[in-house]
Amino acid sequence: MSVQESPVSGSPVFGFGAHSTLDEGPELLRLVRQADRDGLDHFSLSDHPYIGERLDAYATIAFLLGRTERIAGFANVTNPTRPPAMLARTLTSLSSLSDGRVILGMGAGGIWDRISAMGVRKLTPAEAVEAFEEAIVLVRLLSGGGDPVTYEGRHFQVHKIAPAPVPAPPVWTGSVGRKSLAVTGRVADGWIPGHAADWLSERYRDSRPVIDEAARAAGRDPDGIATVFNLPGRITDAPLPATRDAEGRWLGGNVAQWTEELTSAVLEHGASGFTLFSPKGGTQDGLSLGRWGAEIAPAVRRPWRRRARKDRSARWARAQSVGSPRSSPRPNSTIFFA
Repeated sequence: MSVQESPVSGSPVFGFGAHSTLDEGPELLRLVRQADRDGLDHFSLSDHPYIGERLDAYATIAFLLGRTERIAGFANVTNPTRPPAMLARTLTSLSSLSDGRVILGMGAGGIWDRISAMGVRKLTPAEAVEAFEEAIVLVRLLSGGGDPVTYEGRHFQVHKIAPAPVPAPPVWTGSVGRKSLAVTGRVADGWIPGHAADWLSERYRDSRPVIDEAARAAGRDPDGIATVFNLPGRITDAPLPATRDAEGRWLGGNVAQWTEELTSAVLEHGASGFTLFSPKGGTQDGLSLGRWGAEIAPAVRRPWRRRARKDRSARWARAQSVGSPRSSPRPNSTIFFA
């Protein structure tokens, strides 16, 4: 299986996130292999190399991809301590070795005191956004083959470096501020709303139009930029009396309540995917992850597929009504995982 394109026009994607420490490696492997068997699309790892007890994100992603068959992995999101030219080499190598099962999660950096403690020059917020955009551009320039690249950015430079003959992976960003949201609109394939904001939140309603406006200004289709939500919550045996708190934040519920909520997010609010976290923001337990992959994800995908088939049939019927050559409705050709 390989990562093809944005999940916007394909079936919604489902994954889970982890913040694993060095002694939790065996359990993380067990969970990722379980997710792979259950048909989940991705796993994500936090990237905080200044925390000594944490597993390194990219070393761990490489190990886990080597022990699985179809699931993709990504850093949610990549720390600015990683120089983009070297990051490009890491990503294209991972993509080649795993048959394309990697995503590039990118952000501008949120804990610059700790980032600079690793020997990286501390950037102002404006500089961090500039470097964030340059990094995405440079990773793409150093992917996909072609002539040697010379790039003279304000923050990053390379001189006559040959790109790897492997396409760049899809780029999902963790943008929060208006300037970084605009970067997402200009150069990214997907957006992970910050602070676990969901489709009913004020943060999402205020932020998504900034991405769309920037995309249009850059000559891009805003509908081609996915929204994949980080989603903490409990998966319970019995239904909860309330699935949201007084401030409207999602709490969770049983399988039926999750299915109803996420189906609405996909069909009514255009959600492209979800990454499950525990209510405390860490890794879900194995039982909850099993329900997520084996019960909730298939239940949400079914109505999406019914609507997709209906939409294709409607397009085919309209084509016939105007005298187009007779043909069968085409399946959705833009997929995320194949």
